[in-house]
Amino acid sequence: MPGSVTSVFGEANDFAAAMRAEGCCFGLLVTGPGAFRARLTRVALHRLRLSAAEEHLPRVALVAVPTDMILVSLPSGSGPAPIWGGLGLGAGDIMTLGAGQRLHMRTDGPCRWGAIWLPTGELVRYGSALTGMSFAVPAAALWWRLRPAMMRHLRHLHSAAIRLVESGSRAMIDAAAAHGLEQQLIHALVECLSKGSVIEVDRATREHQDIAVRFEALLRTEPERVLRTAEICKTLGIPARTLRISCEEQLGMGPTEYIRRRHTTGGRQVKVS
Repeated sequence: MPGSVTSVFGEANDFAAAMRAEGCCFGLLVTGPGAFRARLTRVALHRLRLSAAEEHLPRVALVAVPTDMILVSLPSGSGPAPIWGGLGLGAGDIMTLGAGQRLHMRTDGPCRWGAIWLPTGELVRYGSALTGMSFAVPAAALWWRLRPAMMRHLRHLHSAAIRLVESGSRAMIDAAAAHGLEQQLIHALVECLSKGSVIEVDRATREHQDIAVRFEALLRTEPERVLRTAEICKTLGIPARTLRISCEEQLGMGPTEYIRRRHTTGGRQVKVS
């Protein structure tokens, strides 16, 4: 399909721009040494957009889902999956992030991941038709544990589309073939969200996710200033210990270190506007 492409990146700035095209990436901070390398495959179907990435350096980014979309993140391959909101994805897990939601996504080293983007209205319409009942699309970030057969089917369909693009197959140009694959993917998603089990996330983790997002927003209001911990805590209305724990869990480092890295020359924070 037009718009489907595989890209290899040697610069974090270019990779961040490509990630933003997939959804909305508010900056990407590379947190480990070494030469940056990443590979991103994007598949544009009629309603769905799929992506698969392979990264080699640790990094953290804030992902914001557009107001009319839902994001589904799933493991890709056998390597480590990204950490969403302080929680990793197991081999049989997926994560959904609803319209207008924001959450930190980080990697702690080499990582492979896949994603599916779908308009919320389309998922509601298909879900209601396929289940024969009212189908609600979750807004908050949710982690799901799927039955092995369901997970294998979803990953197989996602991988099939990615492989077609990476191999340069003309099958993705065929409208009927692309439509058939898209329909299978939507059916698989509806099955996952109607029959999968939601993994409970404790209140403290939810609070830490919210604090990290608000902390990030505060830093972006005055990007040139190096804010003090006391000032941040006063603005956010939280104790210093809570800020530290939230940042370590969500960002992989304490607030002081995160601010320092953002302002250090060569720290390779990539700002995407």
